[in-house]
Order: sequence, then C-alpha cells, then structure tokens
Amino acid sequence: MLGNFGYCNPTRLYFGDNSLKYLNRELKKYGPNILLAYGGGSIKKNGIYDEVMQILEMNDKKVFEVAGVMSNPTVHKLYEGCEVAKNNDIDLILAVGGGSVCDYAKAVSVSAFCDDDPWEKYYVRQERLSNPVIPVGCILTMVGTGSEMNGGSVITHPEQKLKIGHVFGDEVMPRFSILNPTYTLTIPQYQMVAGFFDIMSHICEQYFSGEDDNTTDYISEGLMKSLIHSTRIAAKDPQDYEARSNIMWTATWALNTLLSRGKTTDWEVHMIGQAVGAVTNATHGMTLAAVSLPYYRAIMKDGLAKFRRFAVNVWDVDPAGKSDEEIAKAGLAALEDWMKEIGVVMNLTDLGVTEEMFDDIADGTFLLGGGYRKLTRDEVIAILKESM
Repeated sequence: MLGNFGYCNPTRLYFGDNSLKYLNRELKKYGPNILLAYGGGSIKKNGIYDEVMQILEMNDKKVFEVAGVMSNPTVHKLYEGCEVAKNNDIDLILAVGGGSVCDYAKAVSVSAFCDDDPWEKYYVRQERLSNPVIPVGCILTMVGTGSEMNGGSVITHPEQKLKIGHVFGDEVMPRFSILNPTYTLTIPQYQMVAGFFDIMSHICEQYFSGEDDNTTDYISEGLMKSLIHSTRIAAKDPQDYEARSNIMWTATWALNTLLSRGKTTDWEVHMIGQAVGAVTNATHGMTLAAVSLPYYRAIMKDGLAKFRRFAVNVWDVDPAGKSDEEIAKAGLAALEDWMKEIGVVMNLTDLGVTEEMFDDIADGTFLLGGGYRKLTRDEVIAILKESM
C-alpha cells in the first residue's frame, strides 16, 4: 500500500523564456545585502550575469560575490561563502548556475551561523538544523539535479575523499527559482547529457523501491517516458527549445520530493557515484551513468516485479513468451541502448578510475537500506569491477 507521508514544498517557481522579469517581484521581499554565487564565469560570457546585475542595481541591492563555485563544491569553498555571509549581514543568497551552485548556496545558508563545524555537524553527523538560515533564491542555467526545488545539498571534502549530501527541511528549500530554458542552450554537450542521466537516475532511485502499484509509480513512469522522448531530440539538436524546456520541467519534478512520497527510496547508485566523484572529481551525472547498470543488474532479482514493470511500462517491452526475468533484462538493455544513444559515459575507466581507487571508493560509499537489498562492501567492490 501507499505509505503514510506528509508533503510540503514552499518554493515558488517562475518558468519560461521571460521568467527573469519576476526577479524584481522577489527582490522586494528581502533586505539590501545580496550574496551572488556563481560558477566559473560562463554567465559573464553569455550575458546572464549582466542581466541579473542590472535587476539587482535597479532594486538598490548591495551585491557581494562568491565566484568560482566548482561542479563538486568543496568544504573549503563553503567556508569561504560562510565568511562573506557572516561579515556582510546577507539578506538573500542568489545562486546563478546549475545544481552545484544551488547546492552550494543552500550549504552556505545553513552553515553561516552554525555553532559548530558545519561539515562535521550537518554532513558527517547528519544532525538536524539548529541555527538561523539565510534565504536562498535560484536562477537556473543547467538542468539535472532538481536542486532548485528541494532542500538537499551535497558537499565534497577532497582531503577526506568524501562527498556527502544532507537533505534539510522545508525551511532550506529555495524561496523562489527562475527557470528559463534558453539559459540552458549554451552549455557543452557533455554537461548537457550528464544532466539528462542525472534526471533519470533521480527517478529510478525513487521508483525502484517497494513493489506497490501506486500513484507515485505511475507519475515516475510518465516522467521517464517524457524524458526519454525529449532527450532523444535534444541529443541530436541541443537548440530544440521545446525538448529542452520539457527536460527542464521534468528535472524539477524528478527531485522536488514528490516522487519519494509513500516510497522507501533507494539512493545506492548515488552513494556509489558520489564516492567516485569524491576520489576523481568526475562529473556527477557521468559517475551515476557508469555504475547504474551494474548495480541494477546486481539487484534485479530482488525487485523483479518492479524491473518487469519498468521494462513494459517505460520501454514498451513486449512480454509475450518471455519469463519475468527475461522481460526485466530486456528493460535494462533498453535503458543501456538509450544511454548510448544520448552519449553518456558507460564505464568508470573513462572517468579515470583505477582498481587502486576501489578501496577509497568503497570506504566512501554509504550503505543504505531503502532499496531491494542492502549491499555489502564486497558487493560494492564487485559493482565497481563490473563498472570498469
């Protein structure tokens, strides 16, 4: 049966090619001091930075910048942002970029006034929020993470070789997010398709848990079919606005907490992928792509009914004359074909992983129990070997 749950998502979204105009409306709700967080400078090349700064200046905001937020935001970058926030009485953190910048902004928002080392308190010990939070707003330029409408934040500690996420509560979700699909049209193909798989992985992590025939699963299947359709178009023509806009909207719904309602959820692919990222600094979506098929093939028999359903309802596998296991395998083969079609990385070797890294990756992999089977450390190593 569908489990008991509560649901709240306070993030206000503005979607479309004219959505930036709503920044004016949102800025009036906050004081004068704005921390502007962004990545490596692409927003200055494509003009988004100038557009945003013009609106901030029109609203008489004093802007403090934290530039250079990396694709895997580090704890050291987090500390830098906390100092800027504390020293300048920041009223709003405005993230302009992809999911990593949004994650970073939320990390700063909860960490600036933390009475302890925020890495230890929130990421290592996973303690509950216990200090004031700075509001966050997002202007999205890359899709995949869904960070624009959830309370999650992932931070990397390079020296400890750990990449850890913390899912905070409603109070940490962005107060608003601006989603303009045209802002995503200039990102490189590699980053684009990595984001595509990140979306698929988010849905699968929630879908492949429990074997109930419930509303949430039907929503997940619809989102997956929409994603498959649009990514096939976008992989061939990245400038197709209709495809890119549908992908952007799917990404948001894939991880705004809706699909987890009534589900146990798995997230073991993310645990392994994040451990790979902590060791290699590889692109997040590509680490997920490299380990997903070996993981799902390892647990398929434990959740055979759902893998069979995935094959039939998502990939239109004809079940006639096939055993449940044959149908399930055909579904994973169809997933593999789609991954190759859109051009994601299919193995860890291409991400620079060597067998000498296996112990560090396994040590950094959190073993969860929400999926069909809780892995052992040896099984993680076996999946890594299969992923090579």
